[in-house]
Amino acid sequence: MSRVGNKPVEIPSGVKVSIDGQTVSVEGPKGSLSREFAPQIEVSWSEDEKSVVCSIKGDATRQARALWGTTRALIQNMIIGVKDGYEKSLEIVGVGWGAQVAGQELKLSVGYANSVPVKIPVGVDVSVDKQIVKITGADKQAVGQFAAMARSVREPEPYNGKGIKYSDEVIRRKQGKQFGS
Repeated sequence: MSRVGNKPVEIPSGVKVSIDGQTVSVEGPKGSLSREFAPQIEVSWSEDEKSVVCSIKGDATRQARALWGTTRALIQNMIIGVKDGYEKSLEIVGVGWGAQVAGQELKLSVGYANSVPVKIPVGVDVSVDKQIVKITGADKQAVGQFAAMARSVREPEPYNGKGIKYSDEVIRRKQGKQFGS
């Protein structure tokens, strides 16, 4: 069993946390995030340690123990997001393929007859530099979800290696057909 929920969440300087019942709001230099947590988990401020502490209310059921560690991890991600932010890089591999930002849409030209628009969610910033698409934001879930949606437009294929891939992703290549005898 994991003991993630036992650890207090340290609050770095420049980050402000407010707790109102089951809602936790975090403000920092990169923005502000707010999230409501399950009623089985109690989130409280520890003044002596300058940290947020999560604990289980009442009965420690299996679901409550699972939510305990998840709640602590989500609060930690919120704090890292408003302090440093999150970033994902996508690489477009293909001759003549590219992307451009037009308003609140990312237009991907990836070998189809028309460019494919992908709506950019609120709180996520997208920049394009030739074949590299950089996605940044304070919300880890929103950044990762948008990167996955953009990648799913044309996933990398194993024969030619063409497609949209994460910058640190390695595509296993296949040999293809053999000719001759």
